Amino acid sequence: MVDVLEWSVPRLRGFSVSARTLRWVAAANVVWLFVIVASGASVRLTGSGLGCLDWPGCSAGSFVPTNGFHSFVEFSNRLVSGVAVFLTLGTWVVTLLRRAAPRSVRWLAAAAFVGTAAEAPLGKITVDHNLNPWLVGAHFLLAIAVLMLGVLLLLEVRGVRADPVPRYVGALGLLVGAACAALVVTGTFATAAGPHSGSVAVPRIGSFQPAVWLHVRATAVFGISFVVLLAWLARRGAGQLRAGLVVVAILVAQMAVGEIQYRTKLPWWLVLAHVTLAAAVWAAAVVFVALLWRPDASRAGPTTMGRWKSSTSNAAQG
Repeated sequence: MVDVLEWSVPRLRGFSVSARTLRWVAAANVVWLFVIVASGASVRLTGSGLGCLDWPGCSAGSFVPTNGFHSFVEFSNRLVSGVAVFLTLGTWVVTLLRRAAPRSVRWLAAAAFVGTAAEAPLGKITVDHNLNPWLVGAHFLLAIAVLMLGVLLLLEVRGVRADPVPRYVGALGLLVGAACAALVVTGTFATAAGPHSGSVAVPRIGSFQPAVWLHVRATAVFGISFVVLLAWLARRGAGQLRAGLVVVAILVAQMAVGEIQYRTKLPWWLVLAHVTLAAAVWAAAVVFVALLWRPDASRAGPTTMGRWKSSTSNAAQG
């Protein structure tokens, strides 16, 4: 499909978007993909998943919500999702119109669009099955995966590079990334098992305490591997350390919110903050791990603290 559009749309030869336009569109894409994670979580946590029983309209008799708070929450999320579909589609088209864009950029943009578009039918299926918790979890995790694609696309179009590191360090980075993914998945299970307010009864996955136990263990695996990697980067003064410290800062904030929500009987708005911060941790971790695999060839010598590079050559800005 990419090849078909690659042949048709950009064959308006003589027209090509600038690298600056592509960077701005890719950045807006990431921001909205982050917003949609928080928006979808608010539907789950307020018990509004069945606020609109029809699709794409809210109910059989009305396209817009008319049944109070829960219908407005659910319908608002649908609007946010609709914007995300058009924005990811627009980002893909822009990559096709950017003649200098490499194939990897176009494939990342295409995958982000396909994943975002798939959220709509998955949401319909979830409602049809009365908010089956496994479908609800899949809905959320798909949004997290698409957020990763958007972040990788932004790094690519901005040409971000960092200090070269040995291959075993990159391998440890992949372990950290996998552990962070496990952290997000187990956190999803814990949220799906936890009690949250809302007038609509939401089915649960298992019980809360075992889910939290699993999540805490996943946190330990992530924390140990992450600290080992940060220690190596700090010792060598590698530029990726800055990205790692950003992950630490967001993670500390998320853990603080998690502790508060646990001790205050899980008010839904605090859980929403916790889930939103989890998406931020994930996005920051994706950047961190990706930088370990995006070396700047001009820095083949000793690494220098804090040096990242974004390609800004005149040719690239054309």
